[in-house]
Amino acid sequence: MSRRPRRAVPCRRRPPTRAAGNGGPPDRRCRQGRLAEQLDRAAPDGIDVYLDSVAGDHLEAAIGAMRADGRIAMVGAISTYNATEPVPGPRNLFDAAAKEVTLRGMVVSSHLDLFPEWIAKAAPWLADGTLRTETTVVEGIERAPDALLGVLRGANTGKMLVRLGEPR
Repeated sequence: MSRRPRRAVPCRRRPPTRAAGNGGPPDRRCRQGRLAEQLDRAAPDGIDVYLDSVAGDHLEAAIGAMRADGRIAMVGAISTYNATEPVPGPRNLFDAAAKEVTLRGMVVSSHLDLFPEWIAKAAPWLADGTLRTETTVVEGIERAPDALLGVLRGANTGKMLVRLGEPR
């Protein structure tokens, strides 16, 4: 399979006009209402860009909320990882065509050549606080299995880490 030439896309640290996020297990999400309703409240004018790491009902809700010429980056499908049967795609996939939305998959390993450039840019931003990440930390190697199961249940915020050694 031949690939199109890759091009580096500049990283932006300035905040978007409006950002919305939805994560966590279904019982936590349901307390806030259906996904489509949450998107309507968070972005009443629709969304232009969606980073999909969940698939399933999240992708379907995002397609419904997309504005014309929007873009969806598909980077994962955690809602399907434990499926024991084939998982259906979004029921509204043709809406993406009608809105002329671009859906594009992205696998990090296809862009490892850009990793040094990213580290050179991101390290100073992390150090000065202009780029922030969220993490959930569990203490001790004996809790590693619980941490993994927590990731699969959506119990973490950001990256799940297991701290080895003395607790801080």
